[in-house]
Amino acid sequence: MHKGHLYNLRFHLYNLRFNTCLIFFSVLMLLFVQPQTVQAQKIFSSSESDLFIYGIPDSLKRKIGEAVPGTPVTGLDKPAKLLVFNLHLYHDEVRKGHPSIPYTNYAIKLMGEKTGAWETWFSSDTLVFMPEVLQQFDAICFNNTAGVLFEDQYLRQSLLDYVFSGGGFIGLHAAGATFCQWPVYDQFPEYGEMLGGFESGGHPWGPEDTITLYVDEPDHPVNRAFNGKGFEASDEVFQFTDPYTRDKLRILLTIDTDLTDMSEHRRILPERRADMDIAISWVRRYGRGKVFYTSFGHNDHLSWNPKIMGHYFDGIRFAAGLQEAPYIPSGRLTPAIEAQEKLGWRFGIEAYTFKNNTLFETIEKTGELGLQYVGGLNVQKVSDDIPLEFDYHLTDEQLLEVRKKLIDEGLSMLTYYIFDIPGDEETLARIFEFGRKMGIETFISEPAIEDLDIIEQYCKEYNIKLAIHNHGEWLSPVYMHPEKIVELTEGRSPLIGAACDFGHWAREGIDPLEAVKTLGHRVITLQMHDQSSMDSEGHDVPWGTGVIDLEGILEYLKRENIRPVMFGLEYSHNWDHSLPEIKESIDFFNSRSIRLAGHND
Repeated sequence: MHKGHLYNLRFHLYNLRFNTCLIFFSVLMLLFVQPQTVQAQKIFSSSESDLFIYGIPDSLKRKIGEAVPGTPVTGLDKPAKLLVFNLHLYHDEVRKGHPSIPYTNYAIKLMGEKTGAWETWFSSDTLVFMPEVLQQFDAICFNNTAGVLFEDQYLRQSLLDYVFSGGGFIGLHAAGATFCQWPVYDQFPEYGEMLGGFESGGHPWGPEDTITLYVDEPDHPVNRAFNGKGFEASDEVFQFTDPYTRDKLRILLTIDTDLTDMSEHRRILPERRADMDIAISWVRRYGRGKVFYTSFGHNDHLSWNPKIMGHYFDGIRFAAGLQEAPYIPSGRLTPAIEAQEKLGWRFGIEAYTFKNNTLFETIEKTGELGLQYVGGLNVQKVSDDIPLEFDYHLTDEQLLEVRKKLIDEGLSMLTYYIFDIPGDEETLARIFEFGRKMGIETFISEPAIEDLDIIEQYCKEYNIKLAIHNHGEWLSPVYMHPEKIVELTEGRSPLIGAACDFGHWAREGIDPLEAVKTLGHRVITLQMHDQSSMDSEGHDVPWGTGVIDLEGILEYLKRENIRPVMFGLEYSHNWDHSLPEIKESIDFFNSRSIRLAGHND
């Protein structure tokens, strides 16, 4: 039994479409965890007594209805499930919170209904942070939460795990002042790291003050409501210090310091006055999860501001996985990365490139090379302090150390190589739980053909892909042939496909370009090589200097709109002295990305 600071133990979940199964499960779970009289109610009346939407005059409801996006979202299998959490604590005292909360709740619910993008549920009970409840939602929104919501370490880790493994997180206004209580602003440091910062300098501008906003990225999908133009707004906004940094966040909106009152009485933090970087909205990737935060939201009138509501809508869609949008940190952008974002390509290092190093050293080297992604390897030692292979036998504490290393270096682990995924369910569950905890999108493996059915079930349950790898004839007599993978994956989920190892194909005399064309949209991820010759004597050479038609492969993938999980650089020659060749290969990929995206070199 996990007991912490649990408030409002009557569990209130609301939704326009009554989901009996979810409510029944939640009630049973809560009764088991904390014997109480638990009540779950169906959303949502417009009465003044409603717990989450109350006190809004009909005239303002009409204004909100006119302001929120209403065009139906197409192409969805089903609406996302969004949990909106409201709780304001001050030294363990539950307070009513910002007057804007019911207005924002109503706006979020209404835009989900009108567009069909999501179903909205509400709660103010911290038991919703139990893993069994969180995993039922695509995203969670902290709408003006404030104070130290809970101290229970199990619930705190559950929230972090939820986002790192792929859940979305939306923070509105005082979400940046959550797990803060003056004078200590970082009482849950990992939350601040996940969000992107803690409010730690008060409000330079009050609710009635006018600020001018600068649109940092006019073409970013989450900024589309602004039409590329700055604008004025009156709201109380925060300023942030560490862990806030442009090296980990994609900044969308900032205070236009040339057009906003920055006089001394505004009490602007010294570091923010020095760099004039007062961010209002940003997005980021945290593990596999997506995060959207905006400092807007103190004033209720923002709920009938079409620009702000459009910004909220697109930010929620991004976090809930309903729309793609760039998230590489602003401080790490280069022309090549911007080109790769335009193409929808993600370029990273496969750990086998540094197989003689530890995983931690591989992560460091990948960051130093200017890349954002890395692939894991099950036979690589973790670090000097954790001299164990990086696999599902590690403890949760050891996995958290790996996650921390990835977060500190600003990297995401997209793929993970494990030679054989066995078909027994006990081991499968452990492997896929490992993948979930690490935020891995794709397993690269060569499982037994007879195990593909059961593995496919786990791929669907965990939303993790299986990319079937090809060694040479000696180890992969079936999987080395691309047409065999096409045959074996026919009729299967799109989560099952190929991990294309160009080097092994070339050494078997198979043309990688023709192999990729044969596989088509069954290409899931790439282990890219260039080779000195198309035979068993071939070895890795810098990309663009060998016999593999890498340019032809890249052009084909762009033309067919095939977007592998990762373009993995796997350099398997001149071990321990290969950095010059690796850098040359990176330069090749970057220059071709720029050309294919239509940018100028």
